[in-house]
Amino acid sequence: MLDIKFIKENKDLVRQAAKNKNRDVDVDKILELGELRKNLRTELDALNQRKKEAANARDYALGSQLKIDAEDLEKRFSEVDKEFVSLMIKVPNIYSADTPVGKDESANKVLRQWGEKPVFGFTPHDHAFLGKTLGIIDTETAAIVAGSRFTYLKGDLAMMQFALLQFATQLLVKRGFTLVIPPVFVKPAVQNRMARFLSPEDHYMFPSDDLMLIGSAEHTLGPMYMDKVLEKKDLPIRLAGYSTAFRREAGTYGKDTSGILRQHQFDKLEMEVFSLPEDSLKVQEELVSIQEEILQNLNIPYQVVIISTGDMAFPDYRQIDIECWMPGQNKYRETHSADLTGNFQSRRLNTRVKRDNGSIEPVHMNDATAVAMGRTLIAIIENYQQADGSIKIPEILVPYMNGLREIKK
Repeated sequence: MLDIKFIKENKDLVRQAAKNKNRDVDVDKILELGELRKNLRTELDALNQRKKEAANARDYALGSQLKIDAEDLEKRFSEVDKEFVSLMIKVPNIYSADTPVGKDESANKVLRQWGEKPVFGFTPHDHAFLGKTLGIIDTETAAIVAGSRFTYLKGDLAMMQFALLQFATQLLVKRGFTLVIPPVFVKPAVQNRMARFLSPEDHYMFPSDDLMLIGSAEHTLGPMYMDKVLEKKDLPIRLAGYSTAFRREAGTYGKDTSGILRQHQFDKLEMEVFSLPEDSLKVQEELVSIQEEILQNLNIPYQVVIISTGDMAFPDYRQIDIECWMPGQNKYRETHSADLTGNFQSRRLNTRVKRDNGSIEPVHMNDATAVAMGRTLIAIIENYQQADGSIKIPEILVPYMNGLREIKK
């Protein structure tokens, strides 16, 4: 959430940011309500002080009248405050100066590419065909048991997922991350404070329990320090959370229905970092460098993309994605995201840091994918496929797979 003072001082910037993020925001109404809310709060504080004075003077008649007046004013303040907050939470974060301006993903900009695309002496297959042929991906049985967009990963491919996890977690621990296995349920009110807006179309909701399933480990990593004041000496805090994630994918009917690219249930290793404001941009670049290190160790060609205003997420100040080359699809597909939200989430979560001079301010937050398991497995299957239909194992993973060097029939 943006600071109302910031909005007041930068209203044109906030208007432009909302417009370029395709959000409908009434900045003038917000400022009007903000001023009215402040004035009502001042009146209410003054009235409460008069009530206290009347009580001390034992003026019961005046005290009784002031109580009625205060109740009326409280009701008015509550109504204005509710409307104010309802509009404030719809204001998106502003974006960085280097963020491309555009209506959708067509305005995204490739920053760099790495790796040589594999050259095959045959027409490469996609992962769905290879997985079915090798008996390591079974979406048909999963559809009978659980429905569409679920799968069974079997045998050596299941082992490869655990190999990826071991390789990546060891790398992250060496980089100073604390490993976390977070809850896969979150309270909707907490998810709302994360500014990752929830809806029944996007998430699996359980209203009777006041719970919902997370769409990423960041949804329960980010709130770990809500309503807390952190010490400067303890920052940055680096967390790496591994969890199953759940998304309804309601708006993707008919899109990526084959294979395991877009699933209702998937596993991810996610990074979350809490830092001082002056360090957060450097932290984002460090997270992207870790993502690149993982992919370079796997020898998977990729491109790094800065996301445009119309394609970036609501709370993001700057969003960097990595897209891996998928030979079976003859295109790059998104596998990683690195989101710098600045103090936008931390203000809502009330996660702050105490400076050496005693001042307290919101921390800055970054989240980033370390490994999206399904999509990384797809990239390996398609880039490492052989003419006989087998899949070579990336050299970095061989020690984690009992020396196995290929997946074959």
